[in-house]
Amino acid sequence: MVEFFFEKFGKVVTDFLEFLGGLGRLSAKTFKDMFHSPQYIQLTLNQIQSIGNESLPLVVVTCLSTGMVIALQFAYGLEKFGGQLYVPKVIALSFIRELGPVFTSLMVCARVGAGIAAEVGSMNVTEQIDAIRALGTSPIKKIVIPRISATLIALPILTVFGILIGLIGGMIICYTELNLTPQFYYNKITETIILKDFFAGMGKTFFFAIIISMIGCYKGLTTKGGTQGVGISTTQSVVLGTISILIADFFLTKLFMEL
Repeated sequence: MVEFFFEKFGKVVTDFLEFLGGLGRLSAKTFKDMFHSPQYIQLTLNQIQSIGNESLPLVVVTCLSTGMVIALQFAYGLEKFGGQLYVPKVIALSFIRELGPVFTSLMVCARVGAGIAAEVGSMNVTEQIDAIRALGTSPIKKIVIPRISATLIALPILTVFGILIGLIGGMIICYTELNLTPQFYYNKITETIILKDFFAGMGKTFFFAIIISMIGCYKGLTTKGGTQGVGISTTQSVVLGTISILIADFFLTKLFMEL
């Protein structure tokens, strides 16, 4: 029993260190090649459309419902202390600094991260990536860089939409449940939020975009075992991406608080 435990623990540690090493090598190679020709602009634009347009409905539903729920929770929680007038301020700060960027990134990770891993993994097991190498083209420049660049562009834009939709959801609850006018809600938000809050929230999205796209590409490029391997890589991409976003959010929050 003890030997089995240490064997499993050792395998987990070994796999994790191998993952970190492989991801680090891929990241270094990617950022080295990102600023050199040729640049596949059309592939990047196609990925932006795929990531942005197709993720928008998911982000809208998630942020709208979250904004409404948060408003309800704070409304009934602050009612005991007569602090319902502060609900707009709390919603604005929490959504702009934390909930908007994190929830949007988690939804994009679930859809885009899985999609990247599945797409690249399918290309890998069907030897399409080997064919790209045989034609003298770098798979990193043609496959990895367009997806990373597109995620870096699309995720911040989606986050802005997510924040706006979340604030609208909070306004609906404040108007219907607390009898706070939209003008009062807007005034409280503008009184509370400063540029530092906005940049702190938006700054996280660039790190989250790199996490989502890089992990998805790495798991896709290392896929083995046919269609079953594609499914495993897809699942691992979402799990690792989600955990990495939540861990990174803590350290990024600390960093932006210190700045």
